[in-house]
Amino acid sequence: MKKILLVLAVLFSTFLFSQSEYRSVSQLPDYEILKKKMKLDDVVTRADTPPEFPGGMENFKRQFAEKMDIIDVKSKSIDTKVYFIVEKTGYVRSVTATGSDKKHSDAAEAAVRRLFVKWKPATVNGEPVRYLYTFPLTLKKS
Repeated sequence: MKKILLVLAVLFSTFLFSQSEYRSVSQLPDYEILKKKMKLDDVVTRADTPPEFPGGMENFKRQFAEKMDIIDVKSKSIDTKVYFIVEKTGYVRSVTATGSDKKHSDAAEAAVRRLFVKWKPATVNGEPVRYLYTFPLTLKKS
């Protein structure tokens, strides 16, 4: 029951998704970790048109939540950042999550990998680009 309540709390109260507005990849707080795990050549974090998930971000959130494993979190708060690259083709590659709770980070990575959906790619000057998408997953338990 605790696990179900945790998932519901995460999904309906303090589950935050947002794209960060860093000007370059090297400005990301987790840059040192990312450069070891991802090919960051020619990746952008800002574009004229950002990538779009089919059906919008609400659809992405719903599908992400459906794919995420239920985990038992022991910490009082979760602060996970999930990074992935939306390629020029629209497919997601190189998923990496960082955070204080390893099990939560692993579950978030797996959930994004399970979404086999083609995005509309980001564009700069009308041309598709590799885009590093970032979103935080935050939960504060009382």
